[in-house]
Amino acid sequence: MDSISNILDTSKPSLYLSLFAIAFNPTVWNIVARHEYRNKTITRIFGGDPYKGCYFLAFMIFTFGILRDSLYHKALEEQPKVAMLPEPYATLVPAVMFVMGQIFVVTSTWALGVTGTFLGDYFGILMDHRVEGFPFNVLRDPMYVGSTLSFAAGALWYERPAGLLITLYVYIGYIIALRFEGPFTDMIYAKREEKRAEKKD
Repeated sequence: MDSISNILDTSKPSLYLSLFAIAFNPTVWNIVARHEYRNKTITRIFGGDPYKGCYFLAFMIFTFGILRDSLYHKALEEQPKVAMLPEPYATLVPAVMFVMGQIFVVTSTWALGVTGTFLGDYFGILMDHRVEGFPFNVLRDPMYVGSTLSFAAGALWYERPAGLLITLYVYIGYIIALRFEGPFTDMIYAKREEKRAEKKD
């Protein structure tokens, strides 16, 4: 137990707040988006305009993402500090990881656009075709991979082993979220294709 306490301080409320925020974001946004798909509640609030509804949800997701990141950094500050990599790798490795992570996040957002990134398909705003350029020609889910890399980079940069455990938690959370998001999104597009086929007939 002493060895665990050397890298993880479970007495800090900031740790649990961070874990809660990390789980909250993908869980709630998936629930909200599915509810929107079935009931169009947000769209109705914005006078029947799905774009305004999607932009509102995008703002909320982005804002809560910033809050999640700030809670993560607060949690790292209050966890035990332990050197994990020798210099110059202690600064070089996390810096490279962070840059790579942000490249994946930013380029995937650019490729998808606001509505493609922030669950626009649940609002009925569908893309004409699948995005196949960078970074989607390298990774299937570059945004989630990029985010995970950024969490790991923060843990290594601040030399907090607890941050790597949180990163594992993030990764598991994303895997679970994708098991719900992927099939549901595929269903939305499959229905679109069925309607197109019916019109042709």
